[in-house]
Amino acid sequence: MSLTTAISREFVSANVKKAMRVLSATTILLLIVSALLLCAGLEILNAQNSSASALGGRVTSQEEGPMEGVLVSAKRAGSTITVTVVSDAQGQYSFPRSRLEPGQYSVRIRAVGYETDNPGPVEVTAQKAAELDLKLRKTRDLSRQLSNGEWLMSMPGTQEQKQVFLGCTGCHTLERIVRSQHDAAEFVQVLQRMTTYAQGSTPSRPQLRPRGPAGNGDGEGPMGGGPPPPTAVVQKRAEYMATVDLSSTSQWEYPLKTNARPKGKATKVIITEYDLPRPEAMPHDAVIDAQGMVWYSDFGSQYVGKLDSKTGKIAEYPVPVMDPNEPRGALDLELDPSGYVWLGTMYQGVIARLDPKTQEFKTWKIPTFGKGDAARTAMVTPGRVDVDGKVWVGADDEYQVNLNSGKWVTIDYTQGLPPDSPLAKLNLGSYGVASDSKNNFYGMNFGGTFITRVDAKTMKVTRFATPTPNSAPRRGHIDPQDRLWFGEYRGNNIGMFDTKTEKFQEYAVPTTWTNPYDAILDSAGYAWTGGMSNDHIVRVNTKTSDVTEYLLPRTTNVRRVNVDNSTNPPTFWVGNNLGATIIKLEPLE
Repeated sequence: MSLTTAISREFVSANVKKAMRVLSATTILLLIVSALLLCAGLEILNAQNSSASALGGRVTSQEEGPMEGVLVSAKRAGSTITVTVVSDAQGQYSFPRSRLEPGQYSVRIRAVGYETDNPGPVEVTAQKAAELDLKLRKTRDLSRQLSNGEWLMSMPGTQEQKQVFLGCTGCHTLERIVRSQHDAAEFVQVLQRMTTYAQGSTPSRPQLRPRGPAGNGDGEGPMGGGPPPPTAVVQKRAEYMATVDLSSTSQWEYPLKTNARPKGKATKVIITEYDLPRPEAMPHDAVIDAQGMVWYSDFGSQYVGKLDSKTGKIAEYPVPVMDPNEPRGALDLELDPSGYVWLGTMYQGVIARLDPKTQEFKTWKIPTFGKGDAARTAMVTPGRVDVDGKVWVGADDEYQVNLNSGKWVTIDYTQGLPPDSPLAKLNLGSYGVASDSKNNFYGMNFGGTFITRVDAKTMKVTRFATPTPNSAPRRGHIDPQDRLWFGEYRGNNIGMFDTKTEKFQEYAVPTTWTNPYDAILDSAGYAWTGGMSNDHIVRVNTKTSDVTEYLLPRTTNVRRVNVDNSTNPPTFWVGNNLGATIIKLEPLE
């Protein structure tokens, strides 16, 4: 072979290899681009499929034409899950395909002042959207649709007079009272009888206090405020109650007032209700853990429950009965940093800790165990038990509990006050309890106006009055910046107390008689609360102070509120204490 030939072949070979390398790189690049385009296409397709309508239509009435703010709920036959959407300004509603499986659905609506005939079953298929237009008509009986808050708006009387009813709504609706025909003397007997019932009671399942009448520490109504109110107070309350019922007339002599339907942002929401296995269940507190499980306490039975938020499956675990002679049920449910589930077991007289892995309970008895109201353990705060091995307990008295030694130390709310101080004569005790990053105690003075701090090391007590007098701080949550967010039950506000600057900020809730029970801040900067009286869920943009009030699909006794920050935007969770459901609310913006 000649030198020229050898060089030529080497040149050709080098160029071929170079061309192949270029080709290979180009091919790989094309494959990558093709894969990315395919993935993008699949994502777009999935997004289209998830947002495509499974069921939709238009809501109209003769009076209004297209109707905004009508809640439309769909439930598949045999299912325990109900999904609700809200009609927009054009009266259009739509259920995303991702929310309704194929099957036969029943449909209902909520629009105060209106009703509709049962449209019958609707068949949802995977092939195309089902269409169902809903024509509404004026209701024949508006009184059947009013929330507790709307009854309070409608009644004549002063704010102080009406507040007597706030102690009633924890067990039943005000419709039972306003429809009654009791005169004042009969209402005295009713009020006296109510003081013999435990808080975890319903009309169909009353639970008697074996030791007789007492208050529930709530400071409201026939079941509140420590010992039973004096006879003169009961008589005054009874006389007022007889003026708003049907004891002297066949129809109410005051106009029935209603809240406006949702509009704008309040219609951009999806609400899901999960039926619980026992119809008598009273889910008081609902808390979501890091695995997406929603744990709930039962206010009237010895169970703690777990809802899988992804599948809707529910498991319940029996809570040990400590005293068979006392009422059943738990109030506060909290999670500690290790994932243990804690319960305040009310009249059962212990704080209980559940290990989710072994499903075993461990309990700590209150020093007054077996002494009725004095032994109530309503609240427990283990959120920073990792700091010092101690938890705080809220009851008729509040305590710091050393879990290792079992020692209970009582909080002295009158610490440092002269005996003749006006403060010493007030109800300074707490209802809700919370703890900051150093495990200091913060108590919410539901019977008055204070946030009380107790130093975890020295037990020093410091009181801070809310800007709104007699606001009734009820329950709350500490955020990552050690700020306490809480519901002002009588003040009708969301309150925030910055534990570092010792400053307050209040956010007014627009609708009267919302009566916020609890409040929490989500990771997006929105503060949430729930209307214990009017079925509203309230979201406040803390940067702009804009407020959105979402209406729930049916009467809901809202207690503890919680959020899931793993979703975008964060998702809101609450139990329906008198409706045996867990509720998820997803804002769409």
